[in-house]
Amino acid sequence: MQHTEMTLCLTVVLLMSWTLGGAQKNITWEVQRYDGWYNNLQHRSRGSVGSRLLRLLPANYADGVYQALQEPHVPNARQLSNAVARGPSGLPSKRNTTVLAVFFGFHVLSDILGTEKPGCPAEFLNIHIPEGDPVFDPAGTGDIVLPFQRIRWAVETGQSPNSPREQTNEVTGWLDGSSIYGPSHSWSDALRNFSNGQLASGPGGHVPRETDGKVPMWKALDPSTGQGGLRGIYDLGNAWGNENRFLQAMSIAWFRYHNYLAAELAKDHPSWSDEDIFQHARKRVIATFQSIVLYEWLPALLGTPVQKYTGYQQHMDPSISPEFVAAARIFLATMVPPGVYKRDPRCHVRNVSSSGGPFPAMRLCNSYWSRESIEMQQEDVDDLLLGMSSQIAEREDSIVVEDLQDYWYGPLKYSRADYVASWLQRGRDLGLPTYNQARERFGLEPLQDWTNLAPHSQQKVLEVAALYANNTARLELLPGGMLEGDSPLFSAIILDQFVRLRDGDRFWFENTKNGLFTAKEAEEIRNTTFRDILAAVTYSQPAELQSNVFVWSKGDPCPQPQQLTAQLLANCTPMTVLDYFEGSGAGFGIIIIVLCCLPLVSLFVAWIIAIHRERDFKKLQKKKKASVRREVTGEAIHAMEWHGPKTDSSLVYIQFQADKVLKVLDGRGLMLRSVSLNAQQSVEVILSSNKGNKALLLKSPKEYDLVLFFSEEAERSSFFRKLQDYLKTSCLELHVSEMKEQSLLKRAVTQEQRKQILETFFRHLFARMLDIDKTDAGELNFESSQKARESLTCELSRAEFAEALGLKVNSMFVDSMFSLADKDGNGYISFREFLDILVVFMKGSSEEKSKLMFRMYDIDENGFLSKEEFLRMLRSFIEISNNCLSREQAEQVTESMFQASGFQDRNELTWEDFHYMLRDHDNELRLAQLCIKGVPEVFKQNVHNRVSFIKKEPRGTISDREDPNLDTVAHCMDQEGQELRKRPGRKANQYQLHLYTEAQRKKYQQNKVKQKIQEFKRFIENYRRHIVCVVLFSAITAGLFVERAYYYAFASPSTGIAQTTFVGIIISRGSAACISFMYSYILLTMCRNLITVLRETFLNRYIPFDAAVDFHRWIAMAALIFSVLHTAGHLVNVYIFSVTPLSVLSCLFSSVFMNDGSQLPQKYYWWFFQTIPGMTGVLLLIILAVMYVFATHHFRRVSFQAFWITHHLYVLLYVLVIIHGSYALIQQPRFHIYFIIPALIYGADKLLSLSRKKVEISVVKAELLPSGVTHLRFQRPQDFDYKSGQWVRIACMALGTTEYHPFTLTSAPHEDTLSLHIRAVGPWTTRLRELYSPESLALIGKLPKLYLDGPFGEGHQEWHKFEVSVLVGGGIGVTPFASILKDLVFKSSINSKLMCKKIYFIWVTRTQRQFEWLADIIREVEETDRNELVSVHIYITQLAEKFDLRTTMLYICERHFQKVLNKSLFTGLRSITHFGRPPFIPFFDSLQEVHPEVHKIGVFSCGPPGMTKSVEKACQQLNKKDQAYFAHHYENF
Repeated sequence: MQHTEMTLCLTVVLLMSWTLGGAQKNITWEVQRYDGWYNNLQHRSRGSVGSRLLRLLPANYADGVYQALQEPHVPNARQLSNAVARGPSGLPSKRNTTVLAVFFGFHVLSDILGTEKPGCPAEFLNIHIPEGDPVFDPAGTGDIVLPFQRIRWAVETGQSPNSPREQTNEVTGWLDGSSIYGPSHSWSDALRNFSNGQLASGPGGHVPRETDGKVPMWKALDPSTGQGGLRGIYDLGNAWGNENRFLQAMSIAWFRYHNYLAAELAKDHPSWSDEDIFQHARKRVIATFQSIVLYEWLPALLGTPVQKYTGYQQHMDPSISPEFVAAARIFLATMVPPGVYKRDPRCHVRNVSSSGGPFPAMRLCNSYWSRESIEMQQEDVDDLLLGMSSQIAEREDSIVVEDLQDYWYGPLKYSRADYVASWLQRGRDLGLPTYNQARERFGLEPLQDWTNLAPHSQQKVLEVAALYANNTARLELLPGGMLEGDSPLFSAIILDQFVRLRDGDRFWFENTKNGLFTAKEAEEIRNTTFRDILAAVTYSQPAELQSNVFVWSKGDPCPQPQQLTAQLLANCTPMTVLDYFEGSGAGFGIIIIVLCCLPLVSLFVAWIIAIHRERDFKKLQKKKKASVRREVTGEAIHAMEWHGPKTDSSLVYIQFQADKVLKVLDGRGLMLRSVSLNAQQSVEVILSSNKGNKALLLKSPKEYDLVLFFSEEAERSSFFRKLQDYLKTSCLELHVSEMKEQSLLKRAVTQEQRKQILETFFRHLFARMLDIDKTDAGELNFESSQKARESLTCELSRAEFAEALGLKVNSMFVDSMFSLADKDGNGYISFREFLDILVVFMKGSSEEKSKLMFRMYDIDENGFLSKEEFLRMLRSFIEISNNCLSREQAEQVTESMFQASGFQDRNELTWEDFHYMLRDHDNELRLAQLCIKGVPEVFKQNVHNRVSFIKKEPRGTISDREDPNLDTVAHCMDQEGQELRKRPGRKANQYQLHLYTEAQRKKYQQNKVKQKIQEFKRFIENYRRHIVCVVLFSAITAGLFVERAYYYAFASPSTGIAQTTFVGIIISRGSAACISFMYSYILLTMCRNLITVLRETFLNRYIPFDAAVDFHRWIAMAALIFSVLHTAGHLVNVYIFSVTPLSVLSCLFSSVFMNDGSQLPQKYYWWFFQTIPGMTGVLLLIILAVMYVFATHHFRRVSFQAFWITHHLYVLLYVLVIIHGSYALIQQPRFHIYFIIPALIYGADKLLSLSRKKVEISVVKAELLPSGVTHLRFQRPQDFDYKSGQWVRIACMALGTTEYHPFTLTSAPHEDTLSLHIRAVGPWTTRLRELYSPESLALIGKLPKLYLDGPFGEGHQEWHKFEVSVLVGGGIGVTPFASILKDLVFKSSINSKLMCKKIYFIWVTRTQRQFEWLADIIREVEETDRNELVSVHIYITQLAEKFDLRTTMLYICERHFQKVLNKSLFTGLRSITHFGRPPFIPFFDSLQEVHPEVHKIGVFSCGPPGMTKSVEKACQQLNKKDQAYFAHHYENF
């Protein structure tokens, strides 16, 4: 079986060799692979690239597995280095070994060893420098740490004591010329020029080609200059071949030798192909290299001959041992001189130029990775090779020159390092055995006594013994071997390794069975020396070189001038510390600031767009309505009116009127104010006397002053002359004075100052009238404050009086009230006059108030109130409701009230008759008052606490006095709230309160803690669906964050990224998982069609589908937070990666970075702008900033189109997210795991909508209604099923845009057509109204068609699922309830079974004229509502406060009108009309008592946010109590 396997392997090798050889007929042997595979046919991977090192002894790790020994178990590496290797240089080798032998040895090691590359993940055994170290810590800081990175290891090892860590060899472990040809076929091809079998050379052909980066040459920084890059780096077979000039010269010598042989072969065999020549030359070079290493160099180095070759031993394991790796490096390092001579063939030593002057030799410490010369000339290489051949190396002892011990090229950011300390650490990294274990392994006596270690250097031994606590068993291999005399242990380790390499190599040149060479050829190769090679590749002759160039003997040519010492050479460049982030701080900070400013930039853009949209909308509104403007006559004089120091001046026009009035007009000709001069005998004018004499002050004693600025003094003079003439004509005196402009402005009473005076006026007016404490009114110091005295001595003009009442100046009520209050007839009301009339309204009896009103409207003061005067009184009240009643209606009310009081035959009323007419409303009149604008809240509270204009009936009873025609609900405004009572005379048994007294809940007082607990329980109960969904979603999100964070912190495959950026990686990865989840499943909240379907399923009991939009916003905000976290995490990562050396980055991102020794990481901007994740991340932040800013409520309202466009960037967002993660820098893409399912569902939902959007819908009817409402009726598509309360999205291509806007259907499901009522409140709706205007339709000739998407469900469609439902509509928000009311009445008329037993519809509107179309629907409902399911309440909010005298009188008229005609005076409906805003809390509280058996009441509101918030607040307030639960569903428009 074994023989069969070997035969098969041999066949495979032969086939592969044939292929690799290009099937050349002149290649008759098995071509050796470049990567070392299949040398041993039984163990095919032995000696191959990446194979493990072979331990000769068990690993010596701290944990027995992989953790290296460190302090305090072993000495500090730097201290140990100083103790062992410190000493004077300049002692020659005992065996006269040349420097050429030393660097040839390093070249040999590079051929069989490749253990320099750091391992992954990056692990460090940093070397702590003792405090005060003269080289590395001269300042004595004690915090210098030289980074030391562990080398690569086999990942399958280091898992248990049975399989401790084993390092790998990155080149072949055979003497196969891999340092010349590279460790792989591709590397070798990269070195060739494929012409005549030559290796590619640079200009002149004497040196290899300078690298272009394609060959992975090591490119460490030059520690003496800090230079890096490709300059001075040649393409060689060994990645480290350019480490120093001397090793580089050795590599170039073998490069030349190959090309020399290739040229000879090409000359002798002109018919051979390039491959033939190359492989023959390669075979001969490898064989020569093997012969020189084993039979010339090794005996010279060790001083002992190598045993005779006995043939290939298949079972011999030639793998490189870690003991050999460290021992050979240290052994050669002890022989390295501080510099190298350069000599020519005539033995002339060339000086080396340097900054300090010419020196006799090239300094080693300044030659590492040198980039000084662009091209190395042939003479440089030759001189170095000849110089090394005649220069004696350092003695084979423990001393290492300072060029290696203190100035070796440094790791990472340090330019210098300690070679000896580094290899001591490397020995611990390799897990080398102790010194005694190694000696026993090689048959040497173990050390028992420290004095026997190095008799020639007892002082060093004592220092080392002290570091190891005098315990010889703890002594490590490397320091022990260095201290030995004649290095018997190192010699044994090195000899053992090379003998095993020779005997276990199937391709060894002396193995006659491999078919490579004949015995004669092998003998010829044995006779080839390195002297022959140097003679062939340099300009020297054999006679100019000694016979053995690795040893210099007395009498040999060209002896060295003297043994080199450091003192004879140039100084070493001291250590520098490289700051990877130097110069990047400002740029990195700017990027962070820019990223933080992205929302601000987006906000600024949105603000600009909003301004333009508002400007365009205003233009559209101006164009839409014909604004009536008064023409400014040519006689008007223009000037700039000054309003105060903090207010901008405005352009005004001054007109002189014939009735002693100056009118102030704006630029459109509209009157801003009038200055009356009737009550003045003289007019005071003050002129400015400086700053160009442009200012003029016209004093107005009982109003605020008029301050005018003219463009020049001539204009002011012209105005002043006209004013003089006008006053003279009006018989008024003129007093003129002058003062400086600053004093003039101080003297002026501005409008703001006048307001402050009036505020004080009203405060003390009410304080005097209500006897309120002065602390509430504010103390007045009459002695020190002239302004305070002015406040009480000032008088109100008619305009100020009208403004205080909130009415127009020309109002009939103002005219009547002002005439009554102005007792002295001077055209102004004083403090006393106002107080007298206010006391009557605030404190007077009903008789006093009715008498005052009688006097107000008794215009001719004859003691009678005629029908015309009564009608005038009524119309003055109606004015405050925007003249909502016609004259005919007012006359009808007048006649009705006269008739009801028995005065139908009279044309005039006495006060007694008038008071009798108001007999049924005595209490309301008694509580009536006069509402004044600007009255402090403290006064309003004192007043309101006393009054309530509607009587409260006893709880649980029905008033016998209540009119049968009144509606179901009457108001009781007090602290107990509002009660609902059923009309008597109708089918009231269903709702009579006494039927449900048993179901009423027991009320009792609780302490605050129990109340809070109860409120919390109610909150949980009321929002349990929402809470469960939010908690579940949050738990999943938190779980994903924790899972990813834990994974990368502790459980991920060991890449080293967690050790590099722990905080950054757990934040960025955890938040990335959350973002992926949130941005994926947020799509489900926008699946309108799916939600509409699921709303009707059992899932609606567990999932609050009504909150889909709110949940969408909540997810979006949470995703935004995690996006910010993700960005912050990556900012940390980018900073850390920007200061992390390349050796670590190549481990973290092996697909992006290759460790080439340069150690310089990419700059921060590379991560941001030159990587796919960075660029897509920045773009994503920009998109998010734009989307989130434009999605805010304000900008969505101002420019829906901008919101619509920017929100469609979600497509680009998902594309970028996919690309962002596809680069797989840190992990494989995972976004698809979360995204696929939601994307498929959303895609299907979107396709369904798109299929509907393609169908054009014909508009049947278009009607423009008052208040900017457009009524559209259009065809109902086939299979269009919907429920009342649902909404659709429409688009109109005739407007030139594809925007879809949502509107609630106002048609009922049973109707054949669909209808919408759209109010023009924005650009799109305004343009839509214009499109369907008669003028536009006349031009178009037909009704433009619509595109329809929907229907979509919302909470309003669930009105029928509650026994009692309350519908609250405000403004255009009444549209869903129009559909619901019509649907309810229809279902009731056909006796459809309904769960809903009662509906309360509250219509909140500024005036009843605002939505008259809804009044028609309500009227239809009232006519068809046979079962009294609907109770309608209309609130008109434009009226004054509910206790105001005018509102009270209107209320009296309204109740009288309903009593007589069974309909509202204002709406014409049977529904009760109320004044002011609805009191939701008392209203809802009353519902609990009217319907005590109902445990859940549905509240559905739609309208302005302020109204829906009030409803929501009322529901929340009542839901805290242990009573019925109010389930609120709302929508804002």
